[in-house]
Amino acid sequence: MNIVKVGDYEVGQGHPLLLMAGPCVLEGYEHSLMIGKEVKKIADKLGVPYVFKASYDKANRSSYSSFRGPGLEEGLKILAQIKKDLGVPVVSDIHETIQVEKAAEVLDILQIPAFLCRQTDLVYEAAKTGRVVNIKKGQFLAPWDMKNVLKKAEEAGNHNIMLTERGASFGYNALVTDMRSLAIMRELGYPVVMDATHSVQIPGGQGTTSGGQSQYVPHMARAAAAVGIDALFLEVHDNPEEALSDGPNMVRLDKLEKLLTDVLAIDKIVRG
Repeated sequence: MNIVKVGDYEVGQGHPLLLMAGPCVLEGYEHSLMIGKEVKKIADKLGVPYVFKASYDKANRSSYSSFRGPGLEEGLKILAQIKKDLGVPVVSDIHETIQVEKAAEVLDILQIPAFLCRQTDLVYEAAKTGRVVNIKKGQFLAPWDMKNVLKKAEEAGNHNIMLTERGASFGYNALVTDMRSLAIMRELGYPVVMDATHSVQIPGGQGTTSGGQSQYVPHMARAAAAVGIDALFLEVHDNPEEALSDGPNMVRLDKLEKLLTDVLAIDKIVRG
């Protein structure tokens, strides 16, 4: 397996489970930093390497009027400051090739959203930066088909790649996670990530917004740890009911430590 370097961390077989967590979208500097600080306290307590995540732009909203975030320029400024304040790597989504160069100046991980994982130019340009590229498997793709996506990134000479599972479309407004996909994608030679929060999303399930079933996030995370993962991706908020994006599938901040404790216990058994 290729070992991926994220800041001072190494991710992959034989290395500690990485946590990628934070709010779905940047809701201002102070609030986002507060969540990052609280998550980092928990991660440090449990000995988990931590990457702060938040989107500067949510470009694939259900409705034109949905909150998208501060945008590229302001969002990257906020992420750069949070990166400095917390002393941890940061990750955010990119949506167009025109964003790649500026995003790579700040982000330690360039994330390809699931809907865009087949966008050849986006994957290639992201990989050309040499930054770590986290590619989310499309809800419409089989895990073995991710080998074609990987080849696009490899063509750019980059092997700093991670693959993320976030569920597959199962009829209308429903996702189901095939845990085999984690093992299958890992066999492609790169670290795998479980996105336990988007896996319980109900796309467009509330009409003009997506719904979710956050009560199942712990089950998804524990099951993924039992299969074997290299990183866990969680969207976390202090008050999901008031979150500006994806509240129904987010982990409550005060529930995070218990969830991570369970996941790490399972991870230890599997690695042992």
